[in-house]
Amino acid sequence: MAEPRLLIWAGTDDWLTEAATVQLDASGLVASGTQIALDPVPYRLDYTLQTDPDFVTGLLEVTVHGTGWRRRLTLSRHPSGEWSQATETHDGPGIPMPPPGGDMAALADALDCDLGLSPLTNTMPVLRERLNREPGSVEFQMAWVSVPSLAVTRSRQRYDTVRVEPHGSAIVRYSSDTFTADLEFDPQGFVVSYPGLARRVGD
Repeated sequence: MAEPRLLIWAGTDDWLTEAATVQLDASGLVASGTQIALDPVPYRLDYTLQTDPDFVTGLLEVTVHGTGWRRRLTLSRHPSGEWSQATETHDGPGIPMPPPGGDMAALADALDCDLGLSPLTNTMPVLRERLNREPGSVEFQMAWVSVPSLAVTRSRQRYDTVRVEPHGSAIVRYSSDTFTADLEFDPQGFVVSYPGLARRVGD
């Protein structure tokens, strides 16, 4: 069994930090992490993530809280392709956010969750399609989890290998709607740099 890694990212444009303990082996990816940010309201978010051996999402559990409010989302994908959810909401007055969860039927062809502002969840599609090892271009439908609201929506995203470096790192272009960024991945498939969002620190 592979040794867990502690990965820490710091925001580049806005105040943001995320730390995740990640185990990656033949059974898939298992992670637990904490994200702290200030926008649109100050919050702390804690999550656990499990995938199958092909890095397809099996379970994402997220709790988030700020002053006077807290929310919870459990998002599950059955091997048949059906998604299910469970949510809890305990909001104080004046919380300007949509409710957690969303339309699970809209996610029927999604294989991955994408947790907002988290560089970790870019790892699964890249590893599954070997985009950090060889040239490729793939479009995905994602279960996008907005933070800190935990609202879930369908998101179309594209990943294109830009180049693979001799030492094993890779640059993969990520596109969603009008947003595009060239992400740097380490040899194990974890984000080192996500322009406009975060960069890994403490390695």
